[in-house]
Amino acid sequence: MVDITQIMRFDDLASKNSPIHNLEGKIKLIFTIFTILVCVISKELFIPIILEIILLIILKIANLSYWDSAKRLLMLLPFGGAIIIFQPFIQPGNIIWSYSWLHITDFGLNWAILLLVRMIVSLTAIIIYSSTTPLQEMASSFRKLKMPRDLAMILSIMVRFLFLFVDELSAIRKSQKSRNFSIHGNTPYKWRVKQVGYTIGMMFLKSYEQGERVHKSMVSRGFSDASEMFDEKRSPEKSDYLFLLSIIIIVVILEIIIFKYSGHLGYFGQNLAIN
Repeated sequence: MVDITQIMRFDDLASKNSPIHNLEGKIKLIFTIFTILVCVISKELFIPIILEIILLIILKIANLSYWDSAKRLLMLLPFGGAIIIFQPFIQPGNIIWSYSWLHITDFGLNWAILLLVRMIVSLTAIIIYSSTTPLQEMASSFRKLKMPRDLAMILSIMVRFLFLFVDELSAIRKSQKSRNFSIHGNTPYKWRVKQVGYTIGMMFLKSYEQGERVHKSMVSRGFSDASEMFDEKRSPEKSDYLFLLSIIIIVVILEIIIFKYSGHLGYFGQNLAIN
C-alpha cells in the first residue's frame, strides 16, 4: 500500500542540516552529473572504485544511513542488472566456463563487472543527490542549468502535486481495504486484475480533473506562456565551489595515475571496455 508518510520522509530527509545538505542545489546537481559522466567513460575499475569510496565518505558526512542507502540501491539495481547479467553469455571472447550451450567469456565477464561498478557508482551519486536535496530545489536546480522552461515548469508542478497524487491513491487503497479487497486475496485472479485496472483508470481521471482545476486556477492568477517559475535567488558560496573543485582535482589525479601507472594496478588498471 502506498503511504504518503514514506514520500514525505524522503523530503524531510533531504531537508536536514549537514555540510552536504547545505550545498547549493546547482552545485550538487553538477557534482552528480560530473560523477556519472566520469564513471561512464572510465574503462578501468580503478577510478569508479575510488569514486565509490569518496561517495561513501560523503554519505557519512551527510549523516545518511548506509543501510537505508543500500536498500534504495538494491531496489534500483534490477533495472540495469537485467541487462548486465546477460553480458558474460553474449559477448565474444575466450571461453572460461561452459555448460551445454551456455558459455561465459572473459571479455563478457570483464564487461559485466565494469558495467556493474559503473551502475553502482552512478546510483550512489543519485541517491546522495536525492537524499540531500528537497524536490522543489531539484526542479529549481535543473532550471538553473538551462533546462527548457516548459520542462522545468512541468517538473515543478509535478513535484508540488506529487504528495496530493499519492494521498489520493492512499485514500482509494484504504477504501478498498475497508471493503475487504486485497490484491493477494482468494477472489478470482481476473476479477482482482480488473479492480486494479479500475483503480488505475480512476487515478487517471482524478489526475486529469486536478490538472484542469490547477490550470484554471493558474490562469486566473495571470499565468501565461511567458510566465517563469519562481526561483529562489541563492548564489553558490565559496565552500560550494571548493567542494566541486576538490572533486575535479581528485578525478584529474586519478586520471594521471591511470595514465602513468596503470600497469602497476593489476586487474584494476586494465581496460575492461569492449570496443
